[in-house]
Amino acid sequence: MTPIDLNEEPSGLQKHLGYQLTAFEQDYCALIQPMTPQIMNRNGIPHGGVLSTLLDTAMGFAGCYVGPNAEPHRVMTLNLSVNFIAQATGTTLHIHGRRIGGGRKTYFAESSIKDDAGTLIATATGVFKYSWLNPQAAG
Repeated sequence: MTPIDLNEEPSGLQKHLGYQLTAFEQDYCALIQPMTPQIMNRNGIPHGGVLSTLLDTAMGFAGCYVGPNAEPHRVMTLNLSVNFIAQATGTTLHIHGRRIGGGRKTYFAESSIKDDAGTLIATATGVFKYSWLNPQAAG
């Protein structure tokens, strides 16, 4: 999978964790995250906080697509609910986020993480608020 270029520098968190955006379109986002030592907990599995962060990130991106060369949307998480289902194996996590409803100021999203074997590791739902960089964009 080829990483998506957002025409902006990766965040510090993205640089630290190492996730890559692999799909970005209207109401959808996909990420991959290598299972590197910095995301593991004391038991040698991905830390729950990191999994929550990846789920949150995918849902955030899912509501931010505006097309090429447009001023990017930014969002803030208002609510995040995570379900941890299984332990991850393999070398890579695959994260998918979808915007599933909402309006002009807030939206609802869901996301999931699977490992290399296709095992469902965690799911999440969230509510997000647009934080407009350009006040005119808010309409």
